[in-house]
Formats: sequence, structure tokens, C-alpha cells
Amino acid sequence: METKQGLIQVYTGSGKGKTTAALGLALRAIGRGYKVMFIQFIKPDRYETGEVKAAEMLSPYLKFARFGRYPTALDESGSLLPDMDIGESVREALQFARKVIREGEYDLVVLDEINVALDRGLITLDEVIGLIKEKPDFMELVLTGRNAHPKIVEMADLVTEMREIKHPFKRGIKARRGIEF
Repeated sequence: METKQGLIQVYTGSGKGKTTAALGLALRAIGRGYKVMFIQFIKPDRYETGEVKAAEMLSPYLKFARFGRYPTALDESGSLLPDMDIGESVREALQFARKVIREGEYDLVVLDEINVALDRGLITLDEVIGLIKEKPDFMELVLTGRNAHPKIVEMADLVTEMREIKHPFKRGIKARRGIEF
């Protein structure tokens, strides 16, 4: 495998597609023989998703680590609203992410919904910056979630903002298996 230069990518914004974009990147990386770790900060094991089922089929190239407690509701855009006790599991996700980044076993590491955890004060800006700074040179690091902090945006090599123009949730269409989850 050729020498790689790993960059920092951020997928943020109020529109749908941040996790999906990271999954698309993961699929592309796996197609080139890369190993991918997808760490979900605010998506609990009990929340069944198609991407986790697909990861089982793509093992050992794609691994998922999910943290969080079961959400009690969805916000106006359909995003998960975690219960009030989520802080402890987000701390566990942070520790796990630090270990994965330090060990350097994976070519691509996705920190899914880390921007939300930071925005809600469940982790600190310094902790997220610390993760970014510990990234080995070869590792691609992706941070997803709404409301990316301006400092994280500044540190990133690539930033994509998903902007909602129109969404079926506003017409009362619920999240659909295989499409939204």
C-alpha cells in the first residue's frame, strides 16, 4: 500500500447526510483495502441501523463502536435527542477514540456526532483538539455532527456543510428503514 497523507474532514450542518457521507467515504476506503473504525458518540447499541448490519458483512475492514443511551425523542429535523444521562457514555466514547487514535491500527477513523457532543457540552473543545493533534500522519480523521465548533472548522483540511432545503419529516413522513436508518 502506498504512503498516505491523512487529513482531517468535517461534515456538519443542519441537513441530512453527515453520517451517510462518512459511510460513503468508509466504503471507498474499504474498497482500497483500508481498515476503518466508526465511533458513534450518540447512537446507542439498541438503536438498530442498516450501517451496523452492513459493518458485520464488511468485517474485519469496518468496525463500529457505539456509545450512548437510548434516545427519548427526535428533534424537529429527525435527529436523535439523547436522554440526560448520556454524558457518561460520551466520556467512554472519548476514551475509546483516544485509544484507537493512539494505537494507529486504522487508516480511517470516523468520530460520528462528536460535534454534537461538543456543542452540548458533553466534552470539551480541548479534548477534541487533543484527539485531532494525536492523529498519526497516515490516518484520515472525520468528525461529523451539527454545529461544528469554529476552531474545529479552522483545523480541518476539508469541511462540508449539509444544508437542509426540503425534508420529508416536515410533511409527517417518519424515518424509513434502509433510508434514514
